[in-house]
Amino acid sequence: MNKKAFIFDLDGVIVDTAKYHFLAWQKLAQELGIEFTPEHNEGLKGVSRVRSLDIILELGEIQASQEDKNKWLIQKNEDYLSYLVDIDESEILPGVLPVLHYLKDKKQLIALGSASKNARPILEKTGILPLFDAIVDGNDVSNAKPDPEVFIRAAQLLNTKNEDSIVFEDSVAGIQAANIANMISIGIGDSEILHEAKYNFEDFTFIDVSFIEALLD
Repeated sequence: MNKKAFIFDLDGVIVDTAKYHFLAWQKLAQELGIEFTPEHNEGLKGVSRVRSLDIILELGEIQASQEDKNKWLIQKNEDYLSYLVDIDESEILPGVLPVLHYLKDKKQLIALGSASKNARPILEKTGILPLFDAIVDGNDVSNAKPDPEVFIRAAQLLNTKNEDSIVFEDSVAGIQAANIANMISIGIGDSEILHEAKYNFEDFTFIDVSFIEALLD
C-alpha cells in the first residue's frame, strides 16, 4: 500500500462553519445596504477574506478606502468568531470522522489546506487537531486559491509529491487549485458546480472504504 497525502479543505468539507462565514458577511453587507444572498455566497467559497470583501463591495458598487476595508474585515472576523465560541465535535460534517480515522489507521498522511485564518482553533475545538500531520492555513500563504500554493505547501510539509496527493474541496477555486498542482481533486458538494473535479461526492457519507483503498493503489 502506497503512502499518499490526503489534503482537506476546512469550511464546508470538514466542518460546517461555512454557514457562519455567510452570516457574518451577510450582516456586514446589510449594514452597507447591500443584498447578499446564499447564491452570492457561492462565489466566496475558497476565496480569501480580502477578496471576499472586494466581491461584496463590487455587488453594491461601493468604492471604499483601505482604512474602511480594514475596519470592515476586522468587524466581519469578530462576528464570525462570535459564532465559533460554542462549536464542538457536532460541527464535523457527516462521514468525515470515519474517513479521517480510516486514513490514520492505514498510516496515511493527513493535512489541512485552508484559506481560513482560524483553522487551528476550529480543529482544536472540534477535537480533531491531533489527526493532522500538517496544517497550512490563511496565515501561512500569500496567494489565494485557485493559486495552488496552499496545497503545494501542504504536500511539501508531508514530504510527498504532488501527484501522490489527494485534495478534498467544496469550492470551484479549490478544485482548480488542486488540478493546477497536478493533484487528484475530489469535489464535496454539487457535482454540477464542481464538475472540474476528478471525482465528486455529495458528502463524505457517500465515500466508502473501497474508494479510499483504490486511491492507495
